[in-house]
Amino acid sequence: MSNPPGLRDSKKAATRQAISDVATRLFIERGFENVSIDEIARAAGVARKTVFNYFPRKEDLVFDREEESRALVRQALAGRGNQSPVHAFQALMRALLEDRHPIFRINRRPLRFWRTVAASPALVAHAHRLRGTLADDLAAMLADAAGKPTTDPHARLAAAMLMDTLVVAYGEALRAFREKRQPAAAFASVLERGFTGVNAALAGTAYV
Repeated sequence: MSNPPGLRDSKKAATRQAISDVATRLFIERGFENVSIDEIARAAGVARKTVFNYFPRKEDLVFDREEESRALVRQALAGRGNQSPVHAFQALMRALLEDRHPIFRINRRPLRFWRTVAASPALVAHAHRLRGTLADDLAAMLADAAGKPTTDPHARLAAAMLMDTLVVAYGEALRAFREKRQPAAAFASVLERGFTGVNAALAGTAYV
């Protein structure tokens, strides 16, 4: 008897997470360029092909939460009710920060993670590309929610400003952690200042 779809999906998600966790640990310990896919597969107890089934590129093993982030944003925009698209996005970010979601978790592990990224030219380049892709995807989702074409400049402006706010706020939270200050407070302070700027810039549009 085959496994039901729900169980199969759960097993796939668990396998994907296990591979990602092993890869991240090895990358942090030894550096991105010094770890091979074969080593990751052996450490995770899976075949090399299985690793590529879940992660088409080696860099995808490092930045493995982008699809989860997209899904969270899509869900928030779809269920926003009377909220504007930008305010729904902002409410989601506040909730993730308050709930200490892994995407925004600030402790020693993300510090080591970002040091690993900074030490690898390949990962730095991939991070820049991914940031642009996520901004483009967010612009498309905001435009769709507002009933505007994906080329709408206001959607692109909103997405760029929101993404920059998140990047700066996250970086400030990491710095606060290193300096033994309150990272959540640092994150929230920059986040709210950035959101105020977004709301002012987009005033009078369909997005706020």
